[in-house]
Amino acid sequence: MWKIIKTESFPIYQQIITLIEDYIEAGQLLPGDKLPAERELAAMLTVNRSTLVKALDELSARGILTRKQGSGTWISEDKWGVFTGQKTNWRHYVSQGSFLQTTPYMDKMKQLLNESSEKVIDLASGELPLNMMPKISTPALSWQTFLAEEDSEDMAGYRPLKETIRTMIDRDRDVQINLNQIFITSGAQQALFLITQCLLTSGDAIAIESPSYFYALSIFQSAGLRIYALPMDENGVKLDELEQLYRKHRIKMVFVNPTFQNPTSLTMGTKRREALVKLCAKIQVPIVEDDPYSMLAFTEQPMPPPLKKLDPDNVLYIGSLSKVMGSTTRIGWLLGPAAVVTRLAEARQEMDFGLSIFPQVLANHVLNDSDFNQHITWLREALQIKRDLLITCLPEELEYSIPNGGFHLWCYLPPNQTWTSRSFDVFLEHKLLVMPAFLFGVKESALRLTFARLNETDLLEIKQVLKEIFNTDELS
Repeated sequence: MWKIIKTESFPIYQQIITLIEDYIEAGQLLPGDKLPAERELAAMLTVNRSTLVKALDELSARGILTRKQGSGTWISEDKWGVFTGQKTNWRHYVSQGSFLQTTPYMDKMKQLLNESSEKVIDLASGELPLNMMPKISTPALSWQTFLAEEDSEDMAGYRPLKETIRTMIDRDRDVQINLNQIFITSGAQQALFLITQCLLTSGDAIAIESPSYFYALSIFQSAGLRIYALPMDENGVKLDELEQLYRKHRIKMVFVNPTFQNPTSLTMGTKRREALVKLCAKIQVPIVEDDPYSMLAFTEQPMPPPLKKLDPDNVLYIGSLSKVMGSTTRIGWLLGPAAVVTRLAEARQEMDFGLSIFPQVLANHVLNDSDFNQHITWLREALQIKRDLLITCLPEELEYSIPNGGFHLWCYLPPNQTWTSRSFDVFLEHKLLVMPAFLFGVKESALRLTFARLNETDLLEIKQVLKEIFNTDELS
């Protein structure tokens, strides 16, 4: 990269200036990028250090570079796009969007998967592997049959699927709902997106559990919402903290995942649920209840009632098939007041003209297949086995509570070691993918281990890697 073709037409220091300007124009150097040390860069360019310093001083004087004695030289973040010439500076545009870009840690994980996926052990992905998805045959439907089914669809979704979901929710969660209160979505995230875009206004304050996978989503920032962390204890969100947030910031909506919460796998107790809906009704703040894991309980003990059952009018309930049928299913549902369902359905139609009939018809077929309940039973048992196998690999330095359902194990790291965001790179160096706590909005020495994709052949290696990591003194 650092090479100039020396010519007598211009002084060498000016050629260095031109080289750096060209790299900025081409996007090879970005705002905040650090240049090599002066001695090292002079050697790469085969020039005298004094010549290089003259070029860097001029670029610094023009505000293109930022130089700090003893620290180094960076491309100035205040001069983005100065040297774009006749070219559109797309780097500027992609850095300005309201949707968050992925974190450096997530980028490193993706790169590792792309480069050596066969050598990577994945304890990070919250997706089912192919061999755990339902083995249910799809119906032999003609194109004309699919088109005919459109007569059974309205803005809020495919009517037979809504009827199936109503029956399932009544049977499994004891929640009675009318068809006009059911909205079929393209997964849970579409429901969340429409809520933020249609029911809230830029600048509104919302409360989200801390930690929570919601912090990894960009939909809240893209809507211009102010996010406030809602701390939890072993029973769920702390209600005194919620009331303080409301009084101080005028919270407009509360987002919770009360059953096998992601990432902690905690389940909010019944008394805490009752107190939560009572408080939110009192302060007139609606609740969004995200419930993707309730089908995956490992015990026969009765589950706490959904918040939707405790307060049907003030709770928007979101369900999904992605955790039992795979993320490519892209079918979810929102249960809410009829007026809310109509508002969201109209907004979606304005955006993308509705939801495709094909996944809805297929999802309805699967949910009514006699093998589906057998699949859920098998899936619960298989996940419980994977959970227990993962626990056998964990060193005694880790602290955790054994989850009674879902995909995840939340582990607190040894307090005698110093953990920063950079410290977690040690897992990547060992080709072990995990989700550090900072990805879930908390600055804790903790991580999420997901056992859904655990392969039994990796158990010994996982055990050895974790032992090596937590016995090292080189974390910083």
